[in-house]
Amino acid sequence: MDVLWAPWRMNYIIGPKPDECVFCVPSHTGQDRERLILGRARHCYVIMNKFPYNSGHLMVTPYRHVSCLTELSVEESHEMMEALQAVTAILSEAFRPHGINAGLNLGEAAGAGIAQHLHFQVVPRWNGDNSFMAVFGQTHVIPELLEQTYDKLLPRFSETALFADAGSGK
Repeated sequence: MDVLWAPWRMNYIIGPKPDECVFCVPSHTGQDRERLILGRARHCYVIMNKFPYNSGHLMVTPYRHVSCLTELSVEESHEMMEALQAVTAILSEAFRPHGINAGLNLGEAAGAGIAQHLHFQVVPRWNGDNSFMAVFGQTHVIPELLEQTYDKLLPRFSETALFADAGSGK
């Protein structure tokens, strides 16, 4: 039997769980790199998933702590859709995926890992990325370090008007 080492996953499994919502971030913290925040707009921001399904797994989330689409203002809703479009374009250019999954789970019963704060998942996909590892071993192989993915994507967000106009939280 082959052994796949993914020691970074242990931090998620047994590590301390924050008392506060991980998606409730201040508008400017100076910690965007540590938090893996790639782009900030007026009402929402884009953050990398620390425990991704694939390289380039991003999330679009509003700053405001809401759990359902019906709680978003018109401005938040429109900006989030604009951000999803920008993220799709950025991922398509940076990773050349064969497809992209984009969606959200509303509520724990629907599969939301953090149900209290709405967030869209955006995951690049490639033909064959559901290899035997994912299907039989229930294991995902991420071929790139999070920091490398961050460095690859950050310049593209800086060049995107939606995020450049809102300023950066660095």
